[in-house]
Amino acid sequence: MATLRFQALKETLNRKPVEIEDKERRSELFGRNVFSESVMRQFLTKEAYQSVKEANFTGKKIDRTIADHISTGMKEWAISKGATHYTHWFQPLTGSTAEKHDAFFETIGDGLAIEKFGGNQLVQQEPDASSFPHGGIRNTFEARGYTAWDPTSPAFIYGTTLCIPSVFVSYTGEALDYKTPLLRALQAVDQAATDVAKYFDKNVSKVQATLGWEQEYFLIDSALAASRPDIQLAGRTLLGHSPAKGQQLDDHYFGSIPSRVLAYMRDLEKECMLLGIPVKTRHNEVAPNQFELAPIFEEANLAVDHNSLLMDIMQRVAERHNFVVLFHEKPFAGINGSGKHNNWSLSTDTGVNLLSPGTTPMKNLQFLTFFVNTITAVYDNEELLRASIASASNDFRLGANEAPPAVISTFIGSQLTKVLDELEKVTDGKLSPQEKTELKLNVVGKIPEILLDNTDRNRTSSFAFTGNKFEFRAVGSTANCAQPMTVLNSIVAKQLKEFKKEVDALIKDKKMKKDDAIFNVLREYIKKSKNIRFEGDGYSEAWEKEAKKRGLSNNRSTPEALKALVSEKTIALFKELEVMNRVEVEARHEIELEEYIMRIQIESRILGDIARNHVIPTAIAYQNILIKNVKGLKQIFEADFKDHSKEQIKIITEISTHIEKINSGITEMIDARKKVNKVEDVEEKAFGYSKEVKPYFETIRYHCDKLELLIDDEIWPLMKYRELLFTR
Repeated sequence: MATLRFQALKETLNRKPVEIEDKERRSELFGRNVFSESVMRQFLTKEAYQSVKEANFTGKKIDRTIADHISTGMKEWAISKGATHYTHWFQPLTGSTAEKHDAFFETIGDGLAIEKFGGNQLVQQEPDASSFPHGGIRNTFEARGYTAWDPTSPAFIYGTTLCIPSVFVSYTGEALDYKTPLLRALQAVDQAATDVAKYFDKNVSKVQATLGWEQEYFLIDSALAASRPDIQLAGRTLLGHSPAKGQQLDDHYFGSIPSRVLAYMRDLEKECMLLGIPVKTRHNEVAPNQFELAPIFEEANLAVDHNSLLMDIMQRVAERHNFVVLFHEKPFAGINGSGKHNNWSLSTDTGVNLLSPGTTPMKNLQFLTFFVNTITAVYDNEELLRASIASASNDFRLGANEAPPAVISTFIGSQLTKVLDELEKVTDGKLSPQEKTELKLNVVGKIPEILLDNTDRNRTSSFAFTGNKFEFRAVGSTANCAQPMTVLNSIVAKQLKEFKKEVDALIKDKKMKKDDAIFNVLREYIKKSKNIRFEGDGYSEAWEKEAKKRGLSNNRSTPEALKALVSEKTIALFKELEVMNRVEVEARHEIELEEYIMRIQIESRILGDIARNHVIPTAIAYQNILIKNVKGLKQIFEADFKDHSKEQIKIITEISTHIEKINSGITEMIDARKKVNKVEDVEEKAFGYSKEVKPYFETIRYHCDKLELLIDDEIWPLMKYRELLFTR
């Protein structure tokens, strides 16, 4: 096995960057393989084009007759680009994308065939739904499920396949994917935000949630990764001692990008440009062999689709460059893990970012309205927001001194804190002319001075305001962005609805002027939500204690966090907004718990296998070498051989101790796993894996890692951290 390790190292060291032809401008490549508006104008009738536009803007259903025209134009375009197949591209609750390819091909008799793709094939397909997670929505033997075209996200060609972004629902109509609830949540926030925005501009008829994600990842040479069973099967290392040099010198962050990695990035960016994914930023991240890319902001649904597509493209492009992409939130112990920061805002169809400070008191009142309502929504639903980013892999990252803690808090910066504190002090009731003038001049009037980079960043905050957007930093790198975006847009939609109701009541019942009513409601929200605001070090133990005093939750594990998903409060929220019904919510709760169980179960099995079949045999083999050495010393030195062999005997004893601890730990872990596996209740079972099985991981790993330091490097079977992280 050690021979394989060194062969892999030799192979990696001999790699050369793949030559990438990169002559065309990015702007010329952008969207070339996307059925965009400009393409639709060329290949669709005016009526068909207008129908798609209306579906995008108003959600109006496309008539089946018109769908035939659209499908014809889409097929002609796809075939002209070399496509031979089409697929409904969707995002089931597996965390990855799914597709079933059908050919543009149909026989017509007499040995003849034609390329065919009709409106029915465009609008709807019927993939087998039985093998996808469903959370008890249907029986396993009931296989029917439907994918339906989402016209708000443009079709694209990948390879020789026309991919049609689609929703995925069961035979009985429940959502079996991430996209369906997201689209409903986006519609809810559109309606609620538009109603509130009309207080300030009657011309606003639509509000879009925008998203800019930042994707962090590790790149490991494929030969090195293949030598590690844990990386192959779990996407992370389950053991491995920290190298002498890790990230402590901060020399990797924003450093010169390695040549092989740069070739990969250039190839990846070209693929992204062709598919209309507007990637703009690339750089080294903090940890060795860790990198990041980020796009220009897009409408949230499209941004989610692009991120899901990107993760697939990244792996495929990596294969061409002999790399493996690790998206796991914590693939290596002792160095930074990876997140997927979700930068979120709201923009009107009149071109205004509702979370951007303005230049006049009225514009600042609009900014404060959406700013304060968002903070209040987070305060009222912090446990649900935590649940939206819960996963077995993200549990390893949250609170690990390089990511926000499991406590959800908001950071807004000192200047905006001062603004809200001043606004909070305004007297109750109707504002006097003097107070109103003072407020506009001394409080709201200060906001124009806050530039986009004039609010300091707090990387320890899970939900930070960064100038003209909120950055949800706690989202994990493996996550589908739809999950946190569904929750965030839903809670903001609910909060804006409540806000409008209260403001309208003051205007109607108290005869207040609109501005006075808005100020009064905002002031109460500022007081109410003050506990969620925190400007200090979110990594500190002091903050955990302070958060507890403030009544904020600290759900460290996924089973704990997911309880909020099925609370009556959450179910009522989703039901009111028509985002999800009780069945859909409870199904997701069960699916996520089952996934948690399976992840921990798989990692437990992998760890037991590596420790018993790789580490222990190697330890015994090296121990035998030392024993032979001691016997030889005894023959040479006879009576005083102990003085000459005491260090060898000490190492032999240490090895025996570690072997015993590893073996007994594995036995106890397996016994715990067997016990937990007998539990029928899925939530109880998840807690069992969290509290009774998972704790053994650290114990077993500790002793394996100690053996790595004791055993001859020549025979150690597993690729070491220094090789995985510093060999490129």
